[in-house]
Formats: sequence, C-alpha cells, structure tokens
Amino acid sequence: MGRTYIVEETVGQYLSNIDLQGKSFVSGLLIGQCSSQKDYVILATRTPPKEEQSESPKHSKAKLDNLDEEWATEHANQVSRMLPGGLLLLGVFIITTLEMGNEFQNTLRRLVFAVEKSMNKKRLWNFTEEEVSERVTLHICSSTKKIFCRTYDVLDPKSSAKPADWKYQNGLSASWLSLECTVYINIHVPLSTTSVTYTLEKNTKNGLARWAKQIENGVYLINGQVKDEDGELLEGQKKSSRGNAQATNHSFDVRVLTQLLLNSDHRSTATVQVCSGSVNLKGAVKCRAYIHSNKPKVKDAVQAIKRDILNTVADRCEILFEDLLLNEIPEKKVMSIKLNSEKEFHILPHRVFVPIPGSTVMLCDYKFGDESAEEIRDHFIEMLDHMIQIEDLEIAEEINTAYMSSCMNTEVSLDSTDDEQPKQPIKTTIVLKIQQNIGVIAAFAVAALAAGISFHYFSD
Repeated sequence: MGRTYIVEETVGQYLSNIDLQGKSFVSGLLIGQCSSQKDYVILATRTPPKEEQSESPKHSKAKLDNLDEEWATEHANQVSRMLPGGLLLLGVFIITTLEMGNEFQNTLRRLVFAVEKSMNKKRLWNFTEEEVSERVTLHICSSTKKIFCRTYDVLDPKSSAKPADWKYQNGLSASWLSLECTVYINIHVPLSTTSVTYTLEKNTKNGLARWAKQIENGVYLINGQVKDEDGELLEGQKKSSRGNAQATNHSFDVRVLTQLLLNSDHRSTATVQVCSGSVNLKGAVKCRAYIHSNKPKVKDAVQAIKRDILNTVADRCEILFEDLLLNEIPEKKVMSIKLNSEKEFHILPHRVFVPIPGSTVMLCDYKFGDESAEEIRDHFIEMLDHMIQIEDLEIAEEINTAYMSSCMNTEVSLDSTDDEQPKQPIKTTIVLKIQQNIGVIAAFAVAALAAGISFHYFSD
C-alpha cells in the first residue's frame, strides 16, 4: 500500500489556478511534513521562470525533457532556507497539457532525486533509520484535470515509482503546534594551515559539524520539563468533548542543555592544531519549529527544533559568504576578504518570519541591515509565489553587525577551487556576531537553574 498525502485545500486551489500561458509545463515544489503514517502538504510554490518565452502547446511533448534541473534545484535551495524546523521539501509537481507517459515519468524521477541530492549537501544532520525517505512527484494534466501521484525512495538510487493517495483537507495546519527556542552559541572554528583547500566556507562547515554533535546530544527541556521521548507531546493537556487532547496553548518553550555528558564513560581530550586563523560565531539565535497536532510524539518535536537550530546557523553563514562573493569585483575569479585595517564590519543577516494565511505555521527569511521590508516581501513573493503584507513581517532578532579583525594585512580565500594555497600564513580572527548578548545576569541565572535541573535529572 502506498503512502497517503493529506493536502491543504488551498494547495489544490493554487495548483488549479496556475495558467500555463502557452508554456509546455510549469514545475514547482511541495512543502510539508512527514510522519510515520502519512505526509502533510501545506504549501506549494512554482519555480520562478528563468526567462520569458512562449511555446505553442502542440510542441509540449517535445519540450518535456527541457526542464532545467539546475534552475529548479537552486530554487529548492533558496526555499529550503525559508522553512522552519519540522518542514521539508516533500517533492515536486509539474502541470502540463498532456497526461502521464513513461518518458515524462523519468523526467519527474530525475528532478525529485536532484532536489534531494542538493538538499543533502548542505545539511548538518542526517536522516534517522525510522524516518520516511519517500518523496512525492505530482503530475497534473490541465486539460483533463487528472492527477498522477507517485513516490520514490530517495535513499535508493534504483527505486521505482509507487502509487500514492492525494487527499484534500480544509484547515490542515490551522492548529499545528509551535516550539520556540533561543540558543546562545559561541562556536570557535579553527582555519587549518595543513588542509589542501583553505576556504572560509569549507572550514566553517567543518567546524559547524563538530558543534552539531553537541546540539544532537543535548538535553531538551519542554516547558521546563524533560519528557519521555516516546511519550505524546500533548500528554496532560485538557480533553475535548470528543476525548481528543487539546492544547490550551499551541506554543511550547524549549531550552537546550548542551554541556552535559550523557555518557559517563565519555571523556573529552584537548587537541592542539596548527591554525592560520579562526572563525568565531557568537550570539543568540531565535529558533522555531512546527509539528502536526495529530498525537505528536515528544521525540518528533525535539527533532524538529534540533534541526531548526542547525539549519538556521548554517544558512546564515552560507548567506553571508554568498553576499561577500556577490559584492566582489566581477572580474575576480578568486574571492578574498582583504583585511587592511584592524576591523572591517559586515552586516550579518537576522531572521524574519511571516505567517501562512489560515495557518499557525510561519515561514522565515533572512534580512541584512541595509535591506528594506519591501525587498524582503518581494523575495518572499518571488520564492513562494504567494502574496504577503509588509505589516505581517515579524523580525525575530535585532539588527547586528559582524566584524573581522586582524593583526596584519592578509587575504582569506572564499573561493572553492582546490588548486590554490595562501601565499603566506594568515593570522586572522573573524567574529560573526549574530545578536547582542544582553541580559548577562539573566543568562547566569538560567545557567545555574539548568545545572540544578540536570543534577536532579541525572541523580534520578
């Protein structure tokens, strides 16, 4: 038996309203959440056109294989940054004037595997064995209105198509639960002098991978309590007249304790590494995750917030490096940060949320200090193909700057080529400041409280 996809009715309306306008097809992404029994689709967005050109419908069959996978996967990369914890790209859709054929099914298969491969490259986490690895391909024929829904196991390169059910439901995510968490990070990333490639991006990613293990192994307090991971998140909530658990508050506060040794046999040893510089990431990160309200498990909720923590920090670094590259002289093939003074300031992006109409779920984006609210709104519209209002933008974090300081004139390469080495040792410290560390006294109080809770918890 194939998987069942429960789909928000507004997604069906969005898909049916897409006008091909003479094009042979329109493709896009399906966004939602996986669960062990069924998947939930709460949003769809078509891939922005790369160039405007009209095609005669009679040539549609010949043009089906012309789908630009690179363009589609780049759109997927951009959209993935806008998804809080708990949400994933569940698959792809294509709307055409023709019904499904074998050659067209191959195009869909290549696209869904390409999107998943692109996503895997940037993740700081791995899927667990219990998680669903099937992704959906949806084909809609605009002339006959027929729907062809298939799934593929993206972990199996030889996977064949399986039929799946596509069912609409009204108000699907109107009562989803949210988890909110503020994480204070202080990550030190050494820049190795012995690596074959010396790039900020690669070194930073390696450093984040080490930090990610702390996040994965941390203790998560939900509303101040350590809950059984196999228990229900809504356990203890009031019952409705139908006997279902109803959350009196759809939001949960999560706190992370990452300095605890979960295994008493574990010992950490200090290592000495020859470095040419370092990257320091410091500040407070606002994290948010969402989970369906159909008997959610504690472990699923914790996993969702974990991944939002990892994703948002990695995305900020990636966006900053991209911005530095874009602002370089086009003729330069090798991007470098020139540190000719003691400090150079760079705006680090902070998080902005926007609600999905009719849903408790919010999507996010990242805003540099010099970007206007109109620019952020336009980026939401371009990437998600949905209208939003400027007044709906919720800025989660204050505007801050990242500064780079050095004791000598140096150049740090951001280029990803493997055949270039720095000409001289680089003694550089790069501090990426995410948010003002305000409330130091409160932080000490929280730390003391966390220590007490952890002592009591592990004593029990």
